[in-house]
Amino acid sequence: MSPKETPRAAHGGTSRFSGAFTPGRIAMIAVAVLTLVFIFENTREVKIRLLIPEVTMPLYGALLATALLGAACGYYTAARRRK
Repeated sequence: MSPKETPRAAHGGTSRFSGAFTPGRIAMIAVAVLTLVFIFENTREVKIRLLIPEVTMPLYGALLATALLGAACGYYTAARRRK
């Protein structure tokens, strides 16, 4: 077997899973875990007034809806600037 045909692990090199935990992936896992903790900690009901009607919903739902609306507005603004 030539040196080009030998497996990398036999030389003490990296395995095929070495790139599985990059800093970006670790950060995304941490954000996902923190998001789950946030959701499970903020389950109490809150009253929110939407112009005229009053809505009762979990706090995490209200914050998630606000974050999604903010992300959509940011995406729309960035897309318009590119044109």
